[in-house]
Amino acid sequence: MLHKIEALRSEIAALTASDAAQVEELRIKYLSKKGLVAALFDQFRELPADQKRELGRPVNELKAFATDKINSLRDALGNNDDKAVGLDLTRTAAPMHTGTRHPLSLIREEIIAIFRRLGFNIAEGPEIEDDWHVFESLNFAADHPARDMQDTFFINRTPDVLLRTHTSSVQSRVMEHTEPPIRIICPGRVYRNEAVSARAHCFFHQVEALYVDKDVTFADLLQTLRYFAQEMFGPETKIRLRPSYFPFTEPSAEMDISCDLCGGKGCSFCKGTGWVEILGCGMVDPNVLDACGIDSKKYTGFALGMGVERIANLKYRVNDLRLFSENDVRFLDEFTGAH
Repeated sequence: MLHKIEALRSEIAALTASDAAQVEELRIKYLSKKGLVAALFDQFRELPADQKRELGRPVNELKAFATDKINSLRDALGNNDDKAVGLDLTRTAAPMHTGTRHPLSLIREEIIAIFRRLGFNIAEGPEIEDDWHVFESLNFAADHPARDMQDTFFINRTPDVLLRTHTSSVQSRVMEHTEPPIRIICPGRVYRNEAVSARAHCFFHQVEALYVDKDVTFADLLQTLRYFAQEMFGPETKIRLRPSYFPFTEPSAEMDISCDLCGGKGCSFCKGTGWVEILGCGMVDPNVLDACGIDSKKYTGFALGMGVERIANLKYRVNDLRLFSENDVRFLDEFTGAH
């Protein structure tokens, strides 16, 4: 077998190529899974152990030599192309068309940056989840409507495996394995079994926040919300909280901000109220803390969550949610220069 290795090495050493297509043909002939080098390795595997010790090094060196030879042929062609093209100093200095950041990426990173200034860290989790992390650990009753197929995508109709409906599942995963204090934000994509329209979609993006520690109060939540609203929408922004209900928080609230189009006076955008809803929030229910292994008599916490598309709508006045996922270049070009 040694003479086969030497013969093939001499053959490879003499290889030449005049274009990239020939280089690719040589790579396939010698280095592909069905190439000549691979065939030698197949023969090598059938040799007795004493011959393997003798021929193992030459076979591996042959493969390395063939790889280096093919790469050198490819590099040589690249260098020749560069020399042939050269630098055209007579070419116009007309600006090149550049791409742009996606509006959802811009808003997501702005939200993250605001909460990072408050000491929050990013936490992420799987999009394919189990029932315990998405529902049961978060105090959803067994007959809660969100468990119904009309709201949730189940995997192969298996009740225990599903596409997460909120990023709160990341919070439960972190609380399971982390000793407080916990201060995290959970950005990610979520899924709901809804008809796609200008105002709803079967998937969207959320950013949720969780803070668990000793003596965390509703006043801490209120200050966090006020800071976020004024950093995101401007220092003149006002907030108000309305009582609401979420299974995983008690008490719960929905937060509105003063409409920045009319200054709170009332317009068509805010439907004449002067206020626009942006997120839900509340104090973490003690049942959630206990389910995740945190002593609710020792620790308290708050949680809040918002849709990234909702914030983007308010910032950029996008009235159709479908535009965010259709990749229409005309729409994306409107955000050129945004950062």
